Amino acid sequence: MESDDLSFWESRTLEHAENPKNVGQLKEYTGHARITGPCGDTMEFWVFERDGHVEHASFITDGCAHSAACGSMATSLAQGRSASDAAALSQQDILDALVDLPEESEHCALLASDTLRAALEDSAKRKQHPRKAAKAKTCSSCGDSSCQASKRLPGESDEDFEERKKISERLCRIRHKVLVLSGKGGVGKSTVAVNLAVSLMLAGKRVGLMDIDIHGPSVPTMLGLTGEEVRVGNGEILPIELGGLKVLSIGFFLPSQDEAVIWRGPMKMGAIKQFIRDAAWGDLDFLIVDSPPGTGDEPLSVCQILGDVDGAVVITTPQKVSAVDVRKSISFCRQLGVPVLGVVENMSGFACPKCGEVTPIFRSGGGRNLAVDMAVPFLGSIPIDPGIALACDEGRAFIHQYGETATARIMQDIIRPIMQLDRMEAPDAGNPANERTEPKDNTAVKENSPMRIALPVAEGKLCMHFGHCERFALVDVDVDAKSITKREDVAAPPHEPGLLPGWLAERGASMVIAGGMGQRAQGLFAEKGIRVLTGAPGRNPEEIVTEYLTGSLELGENTCDH
Repeated sequence: MESDDLSFWESRTLEHAENPKNVGQLKEYTGHARITGPCGDTMEFWVFERDGHVEHASFITDGCAHSAACGSMATSLAQGRSASDAAALSQQDILDALVDLPEESEHCALLASDTLRAALEDSAKRKQHPRKAAKAKTCSSCGDSSCQASKRLPGESDEDFEERKKISERLCRIRHKVLVLSGKGGVGKSTVAVNLAVSLMLAGKRVGLMDIDIHGPSVPTMLGLTGEEVRVGNGEILPIELGGLKVLSIGFFLPSQDEAVIWRGPMKMGAIKQFIRDAAWGDLDFLIVDSPPGTGDEPLSVCQILGDVDGAVVITTPQKVSAVDVRKSISFCRQLGVPVLGVVENMSGFACPKCGEVTPIFRSGGGRNLAVDMAVPFLGSIPIDPGIALACDEGRAFIHQYGETATARIMQDIIRPIMQLDRMEAPDAGNPANERTEPKDNTAVKENSPMRIALPVAEGKLCMHFGHCERFALVDVDVDAKSITKREDVAAPPHEPGLLPGWLAERGASMVIAGGMGQRAQGLFAEKGIRVLTGAPGRNPEEIVTEYLTGSLELGENTCDH
């Protein structure tokens, strides 16, 4: 086909492919972001900012010609602008510049503007945390003479040197590494690891979840990923992606769930090393590692390979027999120089599914007493809640699916100190008490009895597409009395990425109930202290709120979970 016969959009794609400035990763960059849109197209941006201006911008996409055109236009508009002006570029700015983009492809412009903005936000964060920003560069380009991969160790072979260098290059792109450990099996490590990872993802963090329980991998089941097959591309293992979460588990490599893994220590260490060395984790804010019980091969191997670990969350149950074993995990961490972020007491009483009252079944306080005795923080107690078992069996994260229950609020309180790692220096491994100053928590949820709930509305019913509704129903409720006190309908503002969280916060909303909402949007609402409940049915808003207040609201799938 001659170039004259190409359509305008095919020409834009050809121009994009032939322009090396617009293809692939910049060799030097200050910010990076990767977002998958609602139609499955993925866009990835790199920006280089100097003296407050965008000097270069680059992108790649696996989407259609329209997606490539929008990405190309976003980079063209961004280059030469101040970082703040470039971050303010909207979907409409890109559409105006392209002129004739078909209406059904306008979401490509939204994806481009969102990804560009996220890359610039990442650049700003790296400026605020220069120590962490340095970790984003690979060992072949950082020029840091103190880097462990920059020099060959005495007696190290060429093969070992190259392997160590490759592992270091992977780890340099991961800002925080957190282990979930326990000396006892069956205490709920995977449950805590999954909900921690999903909570971080919903807060807008780039998160990886690595399941190193070789003999009993349960993460695929808990996330509804059973049967997924890991692909390999460009010599790299590609983790399974769920929204903004990257997941890797030995369970993805087994022919069936009934298959037993009968391996000795060296084979297990080899698999864990491959998960780190050969997996395309990319740039992550957090890597959560779900470890098997005990202090054997797997946790020892991962600590040795990861090296600089931000901390461990230790899980126990209230019984003395569990607490005794869990003490060994804390001693294990101290011997390896891994800070203990805190102890979580799981299965601490039974939470009644009707009234929410927690009834002690086992003797309580084992986790708190353990934390006091071992001089480590106590993060909280999670009761036995039937919803947790149901969520695990259905392959859904409890903290997301049942976010408004009392147990989910307990989980959020437990997870909050880990989320603050991005806002503070990692605890000192030499400090056995792990003392640290807690920053002001800007994501605390309003707990007052009067509250305002916002629901997107179209034609009098809940709108399934949150960002494109006609109006919002702002419903004032008395939580204690379980009653609606007032309803006010307001016209929705013009659709613009990132606008609604601030707009609804200004109108006093502390919760949003929606049919669906993307992960990045949920993170923006969390930053404003607004809780989000998704999967609500398309019915009358007052009916939905009443069911929520009485605990009878049944939720389905997130209709916009991207």
